[in-house]
Amino acid sequence: MQARGPLMIEHRLIERMIAVIDVELGHIRRAGKTDPLLIDTTVDFIRVYADRTHHGKEEEIFFRHLAKKPLPETDRGLMDELIKEHVFGRKITRELVEANNRYRKGDEKSLQVIASRLQTLVTFYPDHIEKEDKVFFPAATQHLSTEEQQAMLEAFWEFDRKMIHEKYRMVVESLGA
Repeated sequence: MQARGPLMIEHRLIERMIAVIDVELGHIRRAGKTDPLLIDTTVDFIRVYADRTHHGKEEEIFFRHLAKKPLPETDRGLMDELIKEHVFGRKITRELVEANNRYRKGDEKSLQVIASRLQTLVTFYPDHIEKEDKVFFPAATQHLSTEEQQAMLEAFWEFDRKMIHEKYRMVVESLGA
């Protein structure tokens, strides 16, 4: 398996969650309300799976290894652009959390912000994923040997193995213990 394989498989699950978000966005527009717990679940998925787990593997393993290579400027520029997009996704998610907290406290105007940030995620992720799957990953893997890709796959598995512990350590710490 190429190193991009697990990343592309993860993209399919992210796309499924984006479809769920899009359904909720339609509900918000029709009903004029949302379930803050559903938004919490959405945020948890985006933060833990899409960002920390998936983008973590990209940034800390895949991109870091590629950054040491003499990549063509177009590939290096695209990698930098993808990293900036990850930062953008984190910003939108933070804004979604803040708006959901205000909504939970009775601020009805924050529903517009929730809908706006959900719409941004619904638009952002498919474009970002397509750019990685169809442009960057095929170009980038040409610069990696079979041995390098195998080492990345092993690093990905180790990264995933540690994620559950990281997530629940953060949960306990957020509860003040």
